[in-house]
Amino acid sequence: MDLPVMPPVQPMLAKSVSGLPAPDAHGGLLFEPKWDGFRCLVFRDGDEVELASRNTKPLTRYFPEVVAAVKEQLPERCVVDGEIFVALPAEGGGSRLAFESLQERIHPAASRVALLAEETPAGFVAFDLLALGEESLMARPFAERRAALEDALAHLAGQHGPCFLTRTTVDGDEAQRWFTEFEGAGLDGVVAKPLDAPYRPNVRTMLKVKHERTADVVVAGYREHKTSTPQRPLLGSLLLGLYDAGGHLQHIGVSASFTAARRAELIEELAPLVVPLEEHPWGHWAQALTANPDRVPGTQSRWSAGKDLGFVPLRPARVLEVKYDHMEGSRLRHTAQFKRWRPDRDPLSCGYDQLEEPAGYDLTTILTSTPEGT
Repeated sequence: MDLPVMPPVQPMLAKSVSGLPAPDAHGGLLFEPKWDGFRCLVFRDGDEVELASRNTKPLTRYFPEVVAAVKEQLPERCVVDGEIFVALPAEGGGSRLAFESLQERIHPAASRVALLAEETPAGFVAFDLLALGEESLMARPFAERRAALEDALAHLAGQHGPCFLTRTTVDGDEAQRWFTEFEGAGLDGVVAKPLDAPYRPNVRTMLKVKHERTADVVVAGYREHKTSTPQRPLLGSLLLGLYDAGGHLQHIGVSASFTAARRAELIEELAPLVVPLEEHPWGHWAQALTANPDRVPGTQSRWSAGKDLGFVPLRPARVLEVKYDHMEGSRLRHTAQFKRWRPDRDPLSCGYDQLEEPAGYDLTTILTSTPEGT
C-alpha cells in the first residue's frame, strides 16, 4: 500500500457542547447526524484495503463484507473517514442501528466472523475525505474536503449500500429536527463541523450534541478501582439496576468517573449495605462462568475474558439519580453520570417505565436520502 496518507492515523475528534450551536458560529458550521457505530478510517490502494479503528487497531479481518464493499463502491485510491454500523429490523417496521450486534462482530474465530458477516452484515457511512488519488486533502478546509467527497461518491446516490454518504445540512432548524427524530433510528445526536477547519488527527475540532436524560436507579453493588489497596480501598464504579415488570432487578450499567477522594468516601458510605452474594438478587449467577443474556455482574463474555469481574454486592436499598444519553435495549448505552442520591425514592419503584422512549424512525430513510452538501 502506497497512499499520500498512510496508516496509522488517529481520527479527528469532537468535544461535547450542551446545545446545538448557531450555523454561523466558528466561521460557519456543517451539521451531520451522529452515528452510533465503530469509527473507522478506510485506506484503499487498489485491491489493498485496511480498516482502522479510532485507536488505530485493525478492523479489517472482522468485516470482510465491508472490505468487499469498499473495493466495489469507493474510489481506487482513497482514505475515507466514517463509521461502520450494523442495522437490524425495528419493532413496528423499518430498521435501526444495533450497537450490541456490531460488538459481536469482533470475534477471534474466522468461522464465526464469516457467519456473522452473513447474518448481521455491516455497512459503512462516509463523512470525510483525507486523501484521493495522489493527493492528501488533510490540510484543506472541511468545506473543500466535503465537496471532494461528494464528487467522489456521487455514484452512491440511489444505491442501497453497503457504503453510504452521510447527510449534511447548514440549516440549524433542520439539524435540530434530526437531533429529535433520528434518535428513533438509533443515532445519538448531531455533530457540527467548522467549514474552514483542516483535518487534525486526535484533536477535538468538531462539536457534538448528545441526548441527555435522567433516571432514578437502584445501586446494587460496586467494583473496586484498579488502584485500590487493602490499606486504602477505592470505589471504581457503581453497579446500577432497574426493576422489570416481573419484579426482577436487572443490571443496566454503571456509573463511574469519581475523584480519588470521592472514591474513598463512597466505600465508607456504602459499607453498611454490603451483603453476602447469596443474599443478593444477582446471587443465582454466582457460579456462572459464561455470558448470560442479561449480562449480570460477575459473569464472563468474550469481551471480558481474563478480567476480574467480581463485585461487592450491596443490599438494593439506595436510589441514585443519574444522567444518561440513551438506552441500548434494556441497558444504558454508555456510562451514566452520578447526579445525586434520592433518599425520598423507594428502590422498588425504580422501573423501566420511567424511561423516555424516542419515537421510532426508519434508518433506511436517513441512509438513502440525498445529502444536502455545502
